[in-house]
Parts: sequence; C-alpha cells; structure tokens
Amino acid sequence: MLTDPIEVAANAPSPALSFAMIRTDGYGSERRDGAEGYALVINHSTSKQGDRHYVKVTKTVDAANPYNDLTSPQSASVSVSFAKPAFGFTDTDMVALYNVLLDSIASADAGVDRIIGFES
Repeated sequence: MLTDPIEVAANAPSPALSFAMIRTDGYGSERRDGAEGYALVINHSTSKQGDRHYVKVTKTVDAANPYNDLTSPQSASVSVSFAKPAFGFTDTDMVALYNVLLDSIASADAGVDRIIGFES
C-alpha cells in the first residue's frame, strides 16, 4: 500500500499537494487534497493476459457558466493506463515506456496544447 497521505511537491504552476485516503479496497484507492480541489484515483486489475493499472488526477473548481452566469462545480481530469502483458515486459520496460509517453507529450511536435486542440 502507498503511504497515506501521498505528498506531492510543488512544481510550478502546480501547488504542493497532500492526497489523503478517502476509500480503498483490494483493487485501488481514492485520495483527495481538500485544500486545492484535486483527487487521485488508482485502480488495478489482473487477468491471464496480464495486469492493468489506471491512474487519474481530477481537479474540481467552481466556475461561472458563460451562458447563464450560474456557478457550478466543473471537473477536468488526466489519466494514464498501464497494460503489462503476463510476459515479455519487465517493470523497467514499463517505466521506460511511460517515460516515452511523457517525452512524446512534452515534445514540441505533440504538446498538450496541440493535443487538446484536436491535433493528432
């Protein structure tokens, strides 16, 4: 089990976060940072084909609707899913594959701004 809370150092523009346990079971957990409106969900599953691991970060803010000026909670999220086959890939291979994903998204050719701008 991961530590409770999970402490995340500030990395501008993101603040320092402290994800405290909200719920847990044999398949994952949900944690929240109450001060900043962030949630962290981690889930796991296993099958004959291999293991799957899912991580999602969500941020919720109160925002004014530009059409009617009513304020309501709005949530945005980013998630990563790891699918590790039963054989052929080590944990080190999976870390390297994750780093390729991060490097690809961070590259000038495929940045987050371009991806959320519907480029593919």
